Amino acid sequence: MSTKYKFKDQSQLYFVSFAVVYWIDLFVRNEYKQIMLNSWEYCKAQKGMELYGWCIMSSHVHMIIGSSENKLENIMRDMKKHTSLTLKQAIISHPGESRKEWLLWMMKRAGQKNSNNENFQLWRQDNHPIELNETQKTHDALDYIHNNPVVAGIVEKAEDYLYSSARDYFNLTGMIDITKIDGIVL
Repeated sequence: MSTKYKFKDQSQLYFVSFAVVYWIDLFVRNEYKQIMLNSWEYCKAQKGMELYGWCIMSSHVHMIIGSSENKLENIMRDMKKHTSLTLKQAIISHPGESRKEWLLWMMKRAGQKNSNNENFQLWRQDNHPIELNETQKTHDALDYIHNNPVVAGIVEKAEDYLYSSARDYFNLTGMIDITKIDGIVL
């Protein structure tokens, strides 16, 4: 089993990325993005997750997280499990979801190929946690997260993307409360 991407030192902040199976563009609906935000609010309040940076792209999510209460791998596992089930239900019940059958078929297909699941998989298995044990690594990770929508051509300026913590670092109102990383001003 690989040890390259593991939460080793629980006292550190981590940059994590995780994607929808087959890199499907799931987060094209604000309702689906809101499910992620609601889950993070819950994880902050009930599981001790500390959120320092984030961005929801169409097929993947980036976060900088920490916790002084619970193991980060447990928080990530529970969050991904909950959002997987909640997003599946949202897809099923969304009256305007034109890709409903295809999305469910792709996720069923992914689940059947993975012995860790029971016929359904929304998230890829990995999180790729990277320990942010140096100031420059932390700055680079936050910069990468905030510039994702700019590089993708969605917005011209990072602070214009609603589903990112860039707004908070530009002293604008973000979609979810975060803890700013000391010394970072954009």
